[in-house]
This record gives sequence, structure tokens and C-alpha cells, in this order.
Amino acid sequence: MNDTRLTSIIIPSHNGLHLLTSCIESIRCNTEVPYEIIVVDNGSTDGTQEYCIQAGITFIALPTNEGFPAACNRGLTIATGEQLLLLNNDVIVTPRWLSNMLRALYSAGDVGIVGPVTNYASGRQKVDVAWTTLEEFMRMAERHNQSDPTKWQEVKRLVGLCFLFRRQLWDFVGRFDERFSPGHYEDDDYCYRAREKGFRLLISGDTLVYHEGSASFAAKHPDGWNSLLERNRRKFIDKWGIDPWIYM
Repeated sequence: MNDTRLTSIIIPSHNGLHLLTSCIESIRCNTEVPYEIIVVDNGSTDGTQEYCIQAGITFIALPTNEGFPAACNRGLTIATGEQLLLLNNDVIVTPRWLSNMLRALYSAGDVGIVGPVTNYASGRQKVDVAWTTLEEFMRMAERHNQSDPTKWQEVKRLVGLCFLFRRQLWDFVGRFDERFSPGHYEDDDYCYRAREKGFRLLISGDTLVYHEGSASFAAKHPDGWNSLLERNRRKFIDKWGIDPWIYM
């Protein structure tokens, strides 16, 4: 693997400045390979754009909240890296996170997408970790993130919270499907399309990152949350004729 290749990190954000600042600080502290950051601001009113200007971060300002898939597409269109990485603004990255994931990505010519393990996710990327403070989590990740190909695992699905892929895959598979806006199942759809093109998906089990997740939103808005999940699941079924719960 050539660590001189640039990775474009695209971070969609909507009124999440309190999360975004920690996310970007963690990238700057824990990334030892070349990267660029692109923030796609989905109509925020919390000072996100002012922060990006002050911090010298490239950003796209959308006038309204167009949803996660649309924000990803906008960011990807201006990305210059040979690798492209979609990152949720509520993720805090950890030592050697990107270099470990790049090793997995370039381990074979047909590896298309790589994702880490984390404390909060659906599916196989969630790992049980015991911690009480973020500082303790970071120390644990420091010990965990030792490059180890025996911890890589091929899967049918990766969650879009930290989604690393080659530009070649973007050229073959194309844009994220905005019918899934404001979000959910656009990552499942992209994984399905990538596999249809012959690419493999890997969990980089030697890369642990922190994800705050959407548990608080789900607790406050259970009806709206569940209806969104079900609506987009139906869209996936209508598009592909298969149930993602079964396939993935």
C-alpha cells in the first residue's frame, strides 16, 4: 500500500457543530496519512459554516437539509482523493484508524469498501467494549488498533458511519441513491450495488472507532424513527425485489 495517496473525508452535518468539532479534532490528531476534509453543511443554523471558515476546512453550504445521501453526493463530486471516505459527524476516530483501513482496502484488487468496528452500529460491526469515559475508550482503541489482517472479515453489508472506498468503485457504482433521503438504507443499497459489480466488502476488525450513534433520537422519536426505517426498507424491496433484513 502507498500511504502517499490522498483520502478525501466527506462529513455531512446538520446542526451538529458540537459533534463536528470533536470529529474533526480527532481526525487531525489521529491521522498520519494524507487526507482532505470536506464538510457538507445541510442547512445548519448553529455556526457550522463559520467554524469551517475559521478552521480552514473546505465546505459546501446547502441552503436546506437535503438529507444524508444528497450531502454525500455533493461532497464526493468535489473530492480529489484516490480514496473516498464518508464519515458521520458523531464519530470520533482513533490512532491508526485510516492507515489500518487502507491496508484492508488495498489488500486485494476486488476489495471495494471497508468499514471499522465500533461501539454503536447495527450488524457485525458492533463489538462489545467496556468503557466509562471517552478517554478510556481512546486508550482502549490505542491498544486495539494494531494492524492484523486476521481480524478482517468479508461481509455483505457495511454501515455508512465510516465508509471507505476506492475512487474506482465510485466510477463503477456511481452516486448514492437519493430516494433514500433523509437517510437509512442508502448504505445498504450502495453495498448491494458494489457487490453486483464484483467488489468485496471488508470489516477492518483491527480498527475500532467511537460512534455516539442515534440512540437518543430513537428514544425521543420512536414512531418517526421506526416509520422512516420501514419506509426506506420498503423502497429497497421495491428497487431490488429482496428484503435487506434477510439478504444482509
